[in-house]
Amino acid sequence: MSTTSYLIEADGGSRGNPGPAGYGAVVMDAADRQVLVEVAEAIGVATNNVAEYRGLIAGLTSVLELGGEGASVEVRMDSKLAIEQMAGRWKIKNEGLRPLAIEAQALARRLRVTGWTWIPRERNKHADRLANEAMDAAAKGLAWKAGGVAVPVAGTAGGGEAGPPGGERKARAPKAGDQTDLLDLSAPTASLVTQQATKGTGWGPATRVATSLLLLRHGETPLSAERRFSGLGDAELTANGLAQAAAAARRLAAPPYRIDVIVSSPLKRARQTAEAVAGLVGVEVEVDEGLRETDFGAWEGRTFTEIQREWPDELAAWLADPSVSPPQGESFDEVARRVEEARDRLIERYEGKTVLVVSHVTPIKTLLRLALLAPPEALYRMHLDLACLSLIDFYADGPAVVKAFNDISHLR
Repeated sequence: MSTTSYLIEADGGSRGNPGPAGYGAVVMDAADRQVLVEVAEAIGVATNNVAEYRGLIAGLTSVLELGGEGASVEVRMDSKLAIEQMAGRWKIKNEGLRPLAIEAQALARRLRVTGWTWIPRERNKHADRLANEAMDAAAKGLAWKAGGVAVPVAGTAGGGEAGPPGGERKARAPKAGDQTDLLDLSAPTASLVTQQATKGTGWGPATRVATSLLLLRHGETPLSAERRFSGLGDAELTANGLAQAAAAARRLAAPPYRIDVIVSSPLKRARQTAEAVAGLVGVEVEVDEGLRETDFGAWEGRTFTEIQREWPDELAAWLADPSVSPPQGESFDEVARRVEEARDRLIERYEGKTVLVVSHVTPIKTLLRLALLAPPEALYRMHLDLACLSLIDFYADGPAVVKAFNDISHLR
């Protein structure tokens, strides 16, 4: 058994979800983060979750080949679903993922996994790059080789050897005595050859019942009526806000809606709105801390004009970059991480159900942005009215579909 401790960073992606997909994984020496193996492959049409699990399996397999049975390894991924399921904290309900999860678990039992660690996407760039390079090459009918050089896949125009059809080549750091004259040792260790992407558009029917998240913004408060920044301050609904909540409740209590679960932000304005709906549909309100509004820090209760006068530089930076936070506050990137975790909890817990999520501008915009695979800057290009409804359907095989946005027809 090897005395080296290893670190796996793995990722996967799908352009269309489902669509042309690929994975990447990098194995490093945990002590000095020296890259030992890079693995990547285009896997045809698949979902994000499938691609992420394939990346995990490739990383675990590589560690077994390097260190043998019982090798010590930590696994890091930006897939909350894969990490939580492999750690045993979440059940594996998606039957399409179950065989991959079982395969990964079997590999993990042959190793000594010291941790299943979720990391934000920006800290998983190496594996993400490998997955995207594999997909890019496959989209052109090419195979990806060391240093990002694409070459024709065997059997395509131009010929060339590409290894086993549809298979992968892994590259490792050379050991003493290896013939290395064909390798550029100044570059990162090589990755592998990819298979051709499956032809097609990626369009197809939903294969399973959706988990629906109905997104309801709370009604009017004194701060929103005066267009003031309203974050963690616990304002109550105005009389108009209560009327807006009642109108939303009447709509949601009638066909075609069928609310199975109501989950609210812990803040009073959201809970009051949620309770108005609960009173008509007969469902108790649950609270999820991850659905609270952004902490605007020193800007709480201020108008945009007041902030512009007192913090002009800070405001300009905040408007330009989602990673920038207000003074003593929370950035939109930080909000996105906790909202994504809350979303994953709800989808895992209430698969196949309709969940009413009562929240605020930023969390709802974030859920919509993530469903659309839009960049963080898209937050600045959305508008949500008070007490508006939006709808996202999440399918068990991976896709998220936005079906409604900023619907206020119940308020007219």
